[in-house]
Amino acid sequence: MEAIELKDKERIDDLQRNGYRIIQHPEKFCFGMDAVLLSGFAAARRGDLVLDLCTGTGIIPILMEAKTEAAHLTGLEIQEESADMARRSVQLNGLEKKIDIVTGDIREAGSYFSSASFDVVTCNPPYMIGRHGLTNPETPKAIARHEILCTLEDVVSQTARLLRPGGHFYLVHRPFRMAEIISALVWHRLEPKRMRLVYPYVDKEPNMVLIEAVRGGKSRMTVEKPLIIFREKGVYTEEIRERFGF
Repeated sequence: MEAIELKDKERIDDLQRNGYRIIQHPEKFCFGMDAVLLSGFAAARRGDLVLDLCTGTGIIPILMEAKTEAAHLTGLEIQEESADMARRSVQLNGLEKKIDIVTGDIREAGSYFSSASFDVVTCNPPYMIGRHGLTNPETPKAIARHEILCTLEDVVSQTARLLRPGGHFYLVHRPFRMAEIISALVWHRLEPKRMRLVYPYVDKEPNMVLIEAVRGGKSRMTVEKPLIIFREKGVYTEEIRERFGF
Protein backbone atom coordinates (compact mmCIF):
# COMPACT_ATOMS: atom_id res chain seq x y z
CA MET A 1 0.00 0.00 0.00
CA GLU A 2 1.16 3.49 -0.83
CA ALA A 3 2.85 5.69 1.77
CA ILE A 4 0.76 8.83 2.27
CA GLU A 5 1.88 12.03 3.98
CA LEU A 6 -0.25 13.01 6.96
CA LYS A 7 -1.14 16.61 7.70
CA ASP A 8 -1.02 18.26 11.13
CA LYS A 9 -2.89 16.27 13.82
CA GLU A 10 -4.14 13.63 11.38
CA ARG A 11 -3.91 9.95 12.24
CA ILE A 12 -4.36 6.60 10.49
CA ASP A 13 -6.89 4.13 11.90
CA ASP A 14 -7.19 0.41 11.10
CA LEU A 15 -10.63 -0.51 9.73
CA GLN A 16 -10.30 -4.25 10.44
CA ARG A 17 -11.44 -4.96 6.87
CA ASN A 18 -9.12 -6.32 4.17
CA GLY A 19 -6.23 -4.55 5.88
CA TYR A 20 -7.80 -1.20 4.94
CA ARG A 21 -6.99 1.96 6.88
CA ILE A 22 -8.43 5.47 6.98
CA ILE A 23 -7.04 8.94 7.63
CA GLN A 24 -8.91 11.00 10.23
CA HIS A 25 -8.56 14.26 12.14
CA PRO A 26 -9.82 13.71 15.70
CA GLU A 27 -10.37 17.42 16.39
CA LYS A 28 -12.61 17.92 13.36
CA PHE A 29 -14.61 14.86 12.37
CA CYS A 30 -14.15 11.10 12.65
CA PHE A 31 -16.58 8.48 11.42
CA GLY A 32 -18.98 6.98 13.94
CA MET A 33 -20.98 3.85 14.59
CA ASP A 34 -23.73 5.10 12.26
CA ALA A 35 -21.45 4.95 9.20
CA VAL A 36 -20.29 1.43 10.03
CA LEU A 37 -23.86 0.23 10.58
CA LEU A 38 -24.99 1.77 7.30
CA SER A 39 -22.20 0.05 5.40
CA GLY A 40 -23.29 -3.24 6.94
CA PHE A 41 -26.98 -2.64 6.23
CA ALA A 42 -26.42 -1.58 2.61
CA ALA A 43 -25.88 -4.04 -0.22
CA ALA A 44 -24.47 -3.87 -3.73
CA ARG A 45 -24.38 -6.59 -6.37
CA ARG A 46 -21.55 -7.52 -8.67
CA GLY A 47 -21.11 -4.79 -11.28
CA ASP A 48 -23.14 -2.14 -9.45
CA LEU A 49 -22.26 1.55 -9.54
CA VAL A 50 -22.50 3.02 -6.04
CA LEU A 51 -22.72 6.66 -4.91
CA ASP A 52 -22.24 7.76 -1.30
CA LEU A 53 -23.64 11.23 -0.57
CA CYS A 54 -22.12 13.28 2.29
CA THR A 55 -19.19 10.86 2.23
CA GLY A 56 -17.05 12.74 4.75
CA THR A 57 -13.65 11.06 4.92
CA GLY A 58 -14.79 8.22 2.65
CA ILE A 59 -15.54 5.58 5.26
CA ILE A 60 -18.65 4.13 3.59
CA PRO A 61 -17.18 3.66 0.06
CA ILE A 62 -14.09 2.02 1.56
CA LEU A 63 -16.12 -0.35 3.75
CA MET A 64 -18.55 -1.08 0.89
CA GLU A 65 -15.63 -1.91 -1.40
CA ALA A 66 -14.38 -4.38 1.20
CA LYS A 67 -17.71 -6.23 1.50
CA THR A 68 -19.23 -6.10 -2.00
CA GLU A 69 -18.37 -6.78 -5.64
CA ALA A 70 -19.52 -3.36 -6.81
CA ALA A 71 -17.83 -2.28 -10.03
CA HIS A 72 -17.14 1.26 -8.85
CA LEU A 73 -17.91 3.54 -5.90
CA THR A 74 -18.05 7.33 -5.77
CA GLY A 75 -18.15 9.60 -2.73
CA LEU A 76 -19.52 13.15 -2.89
CA GLU A 77 -18.39 15.57 -0.17
CA ILE A 78 -18.76 19.35 0.06
CA GLN A 79 -15.97 20.01 2.58
CA GLU A 80 -12.65 20.01 0.74
CA GLU A 81 -10.61 19.08 3.80
CA SER A 82 -12.71 15.94 4.38
CA ALA A 83 -12.67 15.11 0.67
CA ASP A 84 -8.88 15.46 0.64
CA MET A 85 -8.57 13.02 3.55
CA ALA A 86 -10.91 10.65 1.71
CA ARG A 87 -8.80 10.78 -1.46
CA ARG A 88 -5.61 10.11 0.48
CA SER A 89 -7.28 7.18 2.26
CA VAL A 90 -8.27 5.78 -1.14
CA GLN A 91 -4.63 6.08 -2.23
CA LEU A 92 -3.39 4.63 1.06
CA ASN A 93 -5.43 1.48 0.37
CA GLY A 94 -4.55 1.27 -3.33
CA LEU A 95 -8.19 1.73 -4.38
CA GLU A 96 -7.82 4.53 -6.95
CA LYS A 97 -9.31 2.33 -9.70
CA LYS A 98 -12.35 1.41 -7.59
CA ILE A 99 -13.23 4.60 -5.67
CA ASP A 100 -13.51 8.24 -6.77
CA ILE A 101 -14.00 11.15 -4.38
CA VAL A 102 -15.74 14.22 -5.81
CA THR A 103 -15.77 17.58 -4.04
CA GLY A 104 -19.11 19.23 -4.57
CA ASP A 105 -22.48 20.39 -3.28
CA ILE A 106 -25.18 17.73 -3.04
CA ARG A 107 -27.69 20.33 -4.22
CA GLU A 108 -25.79 20.47 -7.53
CA ALA A 109 -25.23 16.71 -7.84
CA GLY A 110 -27.03 16.67 -11.17
CA SER A 111 -24.21 18.75 -12.67
CA TYR A 112 -21.59 16.18 -11.61
CA PHE A 113 -23.45 12.96 -12.45
CA SER A 114 -25.93 11.86 -15.10
CA SER A 115 -29.52 11.16 -14.14
CA ALA A 116 -30.35 7.54 -13.27
CA SER A 117 -26.67 6.59 -13.42
CA PHE A 118 -26.28 4.71 -10.13
CA ASP A 119 -27.56 1.31 -8.99
CA VAL A 120 -27.08 2.08 -5.30
CA VAL A 121 -27.01 5.33 -3.31
CA THR A 122 -26.02 5.50 0.35
CA CYS A 123 -26.10 8.44 2.72
CA ASN A 124 -25.21 9.24 6.33
CA PRO A 125 -26.43 12.86 6.28
CA PRO A 126 -26.49 15.64 8.87
CA TYR A 127 -29.22 14.74 11.36
CA MET A 128 -30.00 17.95 13.19
CA ILE A 129 -32.29 20.61 11.77
CA GLY A 130 -30.76 24.01 10.99
CA ARG A 131 -28.34 25.93 13.18
CA HIS A 132 -30.24 25.88 16.45
CA GLY A 133 -27.89 26.08 19.43
CA LEU A 134 -24.72 26.36 17.35
CA THR A 135 -22.14 28.94 18.40
CA ASN A 136 -19.98 28.34 15.31
CA PRO A 137 -21.97 26.81 12.43
CA GLU A 138 -19.00 26.92 10.06
CA THR A 139 -16.91 24.28 11.84
CA PRO A 140 -16.46 20.89 10.12
CA LYS A 141 -18.27 19.05 12.93
CA ALA A 142 -21.23 21.44 12.79
CA ILE A 143 -21.56 21.06 9.02
CA ALA A 144 -21.39 17.27 9.30
CA ARG A 145 -24.06 17.08 12.03
CA HIS A 146 -26.47 19.93 11.26
CA GLU A 147 -28.45 20.75 8.12
CA ILE A 148 -26.35 23.80 7.29
CA LEU A 149 -25.25 22.99 3.73
CA CYS A 150 -27.87 20.37 2.85
CA THR A 151 -31.26 19.20 4.09
CA LEU A 152 -33.06 15.88 4.15
CA GLU A 153 -35.08 17.10 1.17
CA ASP A 154 -31.86 17.78 -0.75
CA VAL A 155 -30.62 14.25 -0.03
CA VAL A 156 -33.85 12.54 -1.03
CA SER A 157 -34.56 14.63 -4.12
CA GLN A 158 -31.04 14.22 -5.50
CA THR A 159 -31.08 10.50 -4.75
CA ALA A 160 -34.32 10.15 -6.71
CA ARG A 161 -32.68 11.95 -9.60
CA LEU A 162 -29.45 9.95 -9.64
CA LEU A 163 -30.79 6.47 -8.87
CA ARG A 164 -31.86 4.25 -11.76
CA PRO A 165 -35.42 2.81 -11.71
CA GLY A 166 -35.37 -0.18 -9.38
CA GLY A 167 -32.17 1.07 -7.73
CA HIS A 168 -31.67 0.93 -3.97
CA PHE A 169 -31.19 3.78 -1.51
CA TYR A 170 -29.75 3.16 1.97
CA LEU A 171 -30.04 5.81 4.68
CA VAL A 172 -29.13 6.10 8.35
CA HIS A 173 -30.88 8.80 10.36
CA ARG A 174 -32.53 9.61 13.68
CA PRO A 175 -35.91 8.13 14.70
CA PHE A 176 -37.31 11.48 15.81
CA ARG A 177 -37.47 12.49 12.13
CA MET A 178 -39.11 9.26 10.97
CA ALA A 179 -42.37 10.81 9.77
CA GLU A 180 -40.49 13.40 7.73
CA ILE A 181 -38.15 10.76 6.27
CA ILE A 182 -40.94 8.44 5.15
CA SER A 183 -42.97 11.32 3.71
CA ALA A 184 -40.02 12.62 1.71
CA LEU A 185 -39.14 9.18 0.35
CA VAL A 186 -42.69 8.43 -0.76
CA TRP A 187 -43.11 11.89 -2.30
CA HIS A 188 -40.04 11.28 -4.47
CA ARG A 189 -41.14 7.73 -5.38
CA LEU A 190 -38.44 6.10 -3.31
CA GLU A 191 -40.58 3.41 -1.73
CA PRO A 192 -39.45 2.36 1.76
CA LYS A 193 -38.89 -1.41 1.69
CA ARG A 194 -36.90 -2.25 4.83
CA MET A 195 -36.34 -0.58 8.18
CA ARG A 196 -34.33 -1.44 11.26
CA LEU A 197 -34.23 0.52 14.50
CA VAL A 198 -30.94 0.65 16.39
CA TYR A 199 -30.89 0.69 20.20
CA PRO A 200 -27.83 1.49 22.36
CA TYR A 201 -29.13 -0.96 25.00
CA VAL A 202 -32.11 -3.30 25.02
CA ASP A 203 -33.93 -1.19 27.63
CA LYS A 204 -33.26 2.21 26.00
CA GLU A 205 -35.03 4.13 23.25
CA PRO A 206 -33.69 3.74 19.69
CA ASN A 207 -31.17 6.39 18.62
CA MET A 208 -30.73 5.44 14.96
CA VAL A 209 -32.82 4.06 12.13
CA LEU A 210 -31.60 2.26 9.01
CA ILE A 211 -33.86 2.45 5.95
CA GLU A 212 -33.73 0.87 2.50
CA ALA A 213 -35.88 2.31 -0.29
CA VAL A 214 -36.33 1.33 -3.93
CA ARG A 215 -36.92 3.83 -6.71
CA GLY A 216 -40.37 3.06 -8.12
CA GLY A 217 -40.87 0.07 -5.81
CA LYS A 218 -44.25 -1.27 -4.74
CA SER A 219 -45.70 -0.26 -1.38
CA ARG A 220 -44.65 -2.84 1.20
CA MET A 221 -42.10 -2.41 4.00
CA THR A 222 -40.48 -4.99 6.26
CA VAL A 223 -39.57 -3.89 9.77
CA GLU A 224 -36.65 -6.00 10.92
CA LYS A 225 -35.87 -7.04 14.48
CA PRO A 226 -34.16 -4.39 16.62
CA LEU A 227 -30.38 -4.04 16.43
CA ILE A 228 -28.90 -3.74 19.92
CA ILE A 229 -25.41 -2.22 20.19
CA PHE A 230 -24.33 -3.01 23.76
CA ARG A 231 -25.10 -6.01 25.95
CA GLU A 232 -23.77 -4.00 28.90
CA LYS A 233 -21.53 -0.97 29.26
CA GLY A 234 -18.46 -1.44 27.07
CA VAL A 235 -19.52 -4.88 25.84
CA TYR A 236 -20.91 -5.18 22.29
CA THR A 237 -23.65 -7.68 21.49
CA GLU A 238 -22.75 -10.80 19.54
CA GLU A 239 -24.38 -9.49 16.34
CA ILE A 240 -22.39 -6.24 16.47
CA ARG A 241 -19.14 -8.15 16.96
CA GLU A 242 -19.80 -10.81 14.32
CA ARG A 243 -21.57 -8.82 11.62
CA PHE A 244 -19.97 -5.41 11.99
CA GLY A 245 -16.52 -6.31 13.27
CA PHE A 246 -16.45 -4.51 16.61
